[in-house]
Amino acid sequence: MKKSMLLCIVILCAICLNAQQSFKAAIKAGEEKTPLPGATVHIKSLNKTAIADSNGTVIIKNIPAGKHEISFSHVGFEKKILAFEFPLPADTTIEIELDQTREEEGEVVITSTRTSRSISNIPTRVETISGEELEEKGNMKPGDIRMLLNESTGIQTQQTSATSYNSSIRIQGLDGRYTQIIRDGMPLYAGFSGGLSIMQIAPLDLKQVEVIKGSSSTLYGGGAIAGLVNLVSRTPTEKRQLNFMSNGTSAGGLDIAGFYAQRFKKTGISLFASRNSNKAYDPAGIGLTAIPKFDRYSMNPRLFFYFNEKTKLDIGFTTIWENRVGGDLNYIKNGTPGYFEKNKTNRYTMQLSFTHKLNEQSQINFKNSFNHFNRAIQIPNNLFEGSQQSTFTELSYSLNKKKVQWVTGINVVTDQFKEDQQAGIAVRDYSQNTSGGFVQNTWVATSWTTIETGLRGDYVNNYGFNLLPRIAVLFRFNPKLTSRIGGGLGYKAPNVFTEDAERVQFQHVLPINPLSAKTERSVGFNLDINYHTTLFDAVSFSLNHLFFYTQLNKPLVLTPTGSNQLEFINANGAIDTKGMETNLRLIYRDFKLYIGYTYADVNSHFDQVKSWFALTARNRLNQVLVYEKEDKLKIGLEAYYFSPQKLNDGTMGKSYWICGLMSEKLWKHFSLFINFENIFDTRQTKFDTIFTGPISSPTFKDIYAPVDGFVVNGGVKLRL
Repeated sequence: MKKSMLLCIVILCAICLNAQQSFKAAIKAGEEKTPLPGATVHIKSLNKTAIADSNGTVIIKNIPAGKHEISFSHVGFEKKILAFEFPLPADTTIEIELDQTREEEGEVVITSTRTSRSISNIPTRVETISGEELEEKGNMKPGDIRMLLNESTGIQTQQTSATSYNSSIRIQGLDGRYTQIIRDGMPLYAGFSGGLSIMQIAPLDLKQVEVIKGSSSTLYGGGAIAGLVNLVSRTPTEKRQLNFMSNGTSAGGLDIAGFYAQRFKKTGISLFASRNSNKAYDPAGIGLTAIPKFDRYSMNPRLFFYFNEKTKLDIGFTTIWENRVGGDLNYIKNGTPGYFEKNKTNRYTMQLSFTHKLNEQSQINFKNSFNHFNRAIQIPNNLFEGSQQSTFTELSYSLNKKKVQWVTGINVVTDQFKEDQQAGIAVRDYSQNTSGGFVQNTWVATSWTTIETGLRGDYVNNYGFNLLPRIAVLFRFNPKLTSRIGGGLGYKAPNVFTEDAERVQFQHVLPINPLSAKTERSVGFNLDINYHTTLFDAVSFSLNHLFFYTQLNKPLVLTPTGSNQLEFINANGAIDTKGMETNLRLIYRDFKLYIGYTYADVNSHFDQVKSWFALTARNRLNQVLVYEKEDKLKIGLEAYYFSPQKLNDGTMGKSYWICGLMSEKLWKHFSLFINFENIFDTRQTKFDTIFTGPISSPTFKDIYAPVDGFVVNGGVKLRL
């Protein structure tokens, strides 16, 4: 009897062991049939996850008998979910093909290069902030995109006002005026309207942010010498999108925003609206605001018309109103005499985009935008107020064949600024009209080489003609290793709206004389290397390393004159920026580690004298560790290091670290988030001064470190 029972137990154990199956799959790119190392395979019902090895092969063991759904995913490819009935036949290897993501599904498809290709197939180096990363950054700063950009390698947001928080973007160490910010391919944030632009753009209605570092003037004209930031809006889908966000901060901030979008048969609509505000905040207790008091209202409705499968039109309108006042707390709260800085802005923008497919391979595109921007900047004894009116019109044609793509077009840009006359001050009015044409070719020369070439010609009234060639090449050495190399020329027509002029609120700044001021011109190139593999059959590893160089000739420099005024003069020499960026990513199960390092050696060479360019950190380190249970929980730790920076007065700033902690708990239709920013309260006011003289009439120093310190924010997001 005992022997019989023992035999039964052995048989049952053998049956149970036999029921525990293994699953083996070879994951490949659907178009090229090449292995996909680092692909993720997940069995949700068993909470089992595995990463494909260097051959695209993955094995999951101990799968019980029965039917199980298995998901397959990889960055840049469509997620696929398949059901399998276990046990499978012995020694079975399932071949899984993943297709590259398509634009209409809202995946990572790049539009900044005008070719709408997936990011892995673009010769021009483009970085994207999208999906979960965009949402996480939006949680930290729902009212603007300053932090979203500042935490990327090679990008630094430079605060130009100690009390009003005004900031600009610096890419690879060059001034903010050399970075072009566009929205859906249209330049809406140039000139006067660029001074507060990144502080007035909320991220809730963005699908992704695309960044091109290095000269992009061939693609979009003057101003993109340091790089280009393209803000890509969310568009309607057949499934309704209805999102709300509410956020509060320990610094007295409140953000409320909503986004709705839906496509119907022949029409579609999207609507974004937000209110952002903050109380006057002084964490240092010095009597001056680190965050100003402000109220901002934004609204952006868009209408979409789908006439047929070939023709579509969308029209959008944007309005932004903001009142912002910083300075002496007693003045703001009680109205007593003291230093103040007021900014009152109104922005009205119209955008139109029309697309018509001529056939399966070609289409025409027409874009038009109109922007009216009014801003008044007031400090004691000085008022700078004016209106900018700008337009952009472009007609382009694209041809997309199997191995060759052509894009060609013409555009006209107008930019007019009219200053309100103040007694005894010469107005800084200007009117610039730019007419240009461009052609771009993308050629798949071999299975491992794609070449992109472009040529633009622009004529700017008062400043003449600019010819801008560029080239970029993508090398695919093997499925693990790729490289890009590219370069081109750039230019920037003169105007008074620079970081230096913004820093002094345009006080004592003379108008630019088009007879003496010359166009700034640049040359630049970059080289990057990309490597990805799987370590220990469990860890997804990817590395991107970039070398960059840009030389800017005869830059406009704000120079003191003998009559206590400031004049823009083309320097006798150049500014160059050279260095490298390294981005490392490791993924193990639910953990993701990102490490980024930037080395930027930026120098001016004026009158044969070399000098370290002010307000550029030569060394920066970014570290982010994220734990994520899909659709359930996210926890992230961040640490950022900035090396010492030279200041405009010749002194040196201090090095510093900024650390943060974020978390979000998700349910089906809503989530709760909380963010501890700058948890060690790193502030310039703790280890350096921000002004000299009396508080009633301060002389401000450069702001190179945070002034707002430790801030907690948290809120709720609804997805209905």
